Amino acid sequence: METIQLTVAQALLRFLASQYVVIDQQEHRFVHGVFGIFGHGNVTGLGEALEYDSYGLTYYQGHNEQGMAHAAIAFAKQKNRLGMYACTSSIGPGATNMITAAATATTNRIPLLLLPGDVFSCRQPDPVLQQLEVEHDYTLSVNDCFKPVSKYWDRITRPEQLMTACLNAFRVLTDPAQTGAVTLCLPQDVQAESYIYPAHFFAKRLWHIDREPVAQRALEEAVKLLRQAKQPLIIAGGGVHYSLATKTLADFAEKYAIPVAETQAGKSALPWSHPHNVGGIGVTGSAAANQLAAEADLIFAVGSRLQDFTTASKWAFQHPELKIIHLNINRFDALKMDSVALKGDAKYGLEQLSLLLTEYKASVVYQEKCRILKQAWQDEITKWYAIPPKNPAGMHQTSAIGLLNQFTTEQDVIVCAAGSLPGDLHRLWCSKQPKDYHLEYAYSCMGYEVAGGLGVRLAKENSAGEVYVLVGDGSYVMSHSELLTSIQEKKKITVIIFNNHGYQCIRNLQEAHGSKGFGNEFRYRNLTTNRLDGDYIPIDFCQYAAALGAKTFYAKAEDSFQSALMEAKQSTQTCVIVLAVLPKTMTHGYQTWWRVGVAEVSQSNEVQEAYMGMCEEVEKVRVY
Repeated sequence: METIQLTVAQALLRFLASQYVVIDQQEHRFVHGVFGIFGHGNVTGLGEALEYDSYGLTYYQGHNEQGMAHAAIAFAKQKNRLGMYACTSSIGPGATNMITAAATATTNRIPLLLLPGDVFSCRQPDPVLQQLEVEHDYTLSVNDCFKPVSKYWDRITRPEQLMTACLNAFRVLTDPAQTGAVTLCLPQDVQAESYIYPAHFFAKRLWHIDREPVAQRALEEAVKLLRQAKQPLIIAGGGVHYSLATKTLADFAEKYAIPVAETQAGKSALPWSHPHNVGGIGVTGSAAANQLAAEADLIFAVGSRLQDFTTASKWAFQHPELKIIHLNINRFDALKMDSVALKGDAKYGLEQLSLLLTEYKASVVYQEKCRILKQAWQDEITKWYAIPPKNPAGMHQTSAIGLLNQFTTEQDVIVCAAGSLPGDLHRLWCSKQPKDYHLEYAYSCMGYEVAGGLGVRLAKENSAGEVYVLVGDGSYVMSHSELLTSIQEKKKITVIIFNNHGYQCIRNLQEAHGSKGFGNEFRYRNLTTNRLDGDYIPIDFCQYAAALGAKTFYAKAEDSFQSALMEAKQSTQTCVIVLAVLPKTMTHGYQTWWRVGVAEVSQSNEVQEAYMGMCEEVEKVRVY
C-alpha cells in the first residue's frame, strides 16, 4: 500500500483539495480555499501547511473570525451549496468569535467547515494563554461551545483520527438534508504531529448529491389534496434554489396556474415578471401573497423552514379547512405545522407531481383574482418607489431602494441581512433572475452584510455584474471587517450604508408595543435625563471607509445617489456610498402579524393595551 508521511495539518489540506460534489452528472470542486486569522493554536500547524503546500487552496486573510466565516457562508449560499471555504482560527477568542457564524450556517442549512485551534492534547503546557480551564471536566475547552450550533463536531486528539473525522465531516457538509456548520477542533500539538497516511485517503473523492424521489404513497396523497384545492398557494423556500429547481417551479406554476409566494431565502426563485409570482410571504410579505395565504385552502411549501416570519407566527393561514403539503429533503422541516410530508428532492419531487397531477388547473376565477392582486401590489410598489419632495435631512428609504432596483441589471446581486431593509426588500425588490437577491434571514445576523458581499463576489469571480451590499448604519458599525479583505484582495463590492442614526427597525418594534422609544438611536447621553436622548452622533462613515482604502460617496438626495451609483459602477475598487436616510420611511406590514413577548404588567398604559392586543391575535393562531 502506498503511503505518505504528513502532519495532521498538511494531510487535512491535501484531503480538502481533493473533494468534489456531483449533481446531475456535473462535477463541482467543493473546497475552494481557506479563510484564516493566525495565532498560537494554528499558526505553526495549519499556517505552516498553507505556507509550504496549500494543494491549490487559496488562502484569504480574514480580519475578524466571525466576518471571515460569514464570507464563507455567503460564498456557499450563492453557489447553491456546491462550493465552500474552510475557516481556521487560533484557540480561545479566535475560536469563539466563529460561534455566531456557526449558528448562522446551521440555521440557514449552509455548509461551513470550521477548524478552530484547540489547547494542547498532551496537556503538559497547561494552562496556555487563552485557555479556559474547566475544573469539573478537564476534557472541555471553549470549542465545546460549538456543539449545539454544529451539525457535526469532532476533536482530533490523535493524527490517525483525522481520516474518520474528515469522512464524517464531508458526509454532513455534502448532505442537502443535514448540512450546516461542521467543527473539527485541532489541538495545536496534534496539528503539527505526523502520521504515515495511506495515499488513497488523498485520492480525488466524488460526493454524489443524488436526487431523492418522493415515495409513491406520499405523492398520491398530495395529488388528491391538490386536485381538491380551490385556492392553492405555493410557498417557495431556499430549497428551490439549492435543488436547482427554479425553472421546474416556474413550469409547475404555469402548468397548474397556481400562485407562488416567496420566502426570503426563496426570493428570486421566480423573477417578479413571472405572472404567477405574487411576492414575498409573511411578516415582511406583500399584500397580495398575504391575502392569498389567509384565504388558501391548501398551502404547498417547497423547501422552506416555515419560520415565524414566513407563517406570521402561525397566524397567516386562516382557512378553517386548510391543508399543508411540504416538499422538503429534510424530514424535520417537511413535518412542520402537521404537513403532509413529501420527503425528497425539490426538483425531482415537482417533476413527479407534475406527471401525476393531470387534468388539474386553478379555476379561471381564482386566476383572475390572483392577477388583480398582483397588479394592485405592483401599483403599491410603484407608490413606495415614487420620489417624494426633497428633504434637506435625507432620502426616503423606499425611494432609494427603488432607484437602486431600476439601476441594477440582471447580472447584479444585492446582499442584506438585518434591520428594516430586509422587510422593504422582501416586499418591494423586483428580482430579475434567480440568485440576484441574497438575504441571510434565517438568523438575520447583524454584521453579515459586508462579509456576505465579499463571499458573493468570490462566488461571482468569473461572472459579470456588480455586488451591492445594503446595510443599515447599526449593522455596519457592528461588523464590517471584511471590507478591508475586499480592498486587500481587489474583490470589488459596493457597500451602501443606509444611515438613519441607529437601530430604527427595533425602535419601530418597540413603539408598536407601547414604548416611546428607548436605547435604539445613536445619540449622546443627556446628562439631565441620564438617557441616550441627546443629539445624534455625527459619524463620518465616508472618512472611515476612505481611510481603509475604499472609494467613498455621500448622498442625501436622489440625484446625488444616482451619480454615486454611476461613478461606483465605473470604478474597479471597493466603493462605499453613504446615504442619509430619514427614519420611519420604511414600509409597514401588510395583512400580517408577528408574535413578540409583550410585558403582561407595566407602568405604561400603552404597553398594557399592546399586551391585550397581542392576546387577541394569539387566539387566531393555528396551534400545532
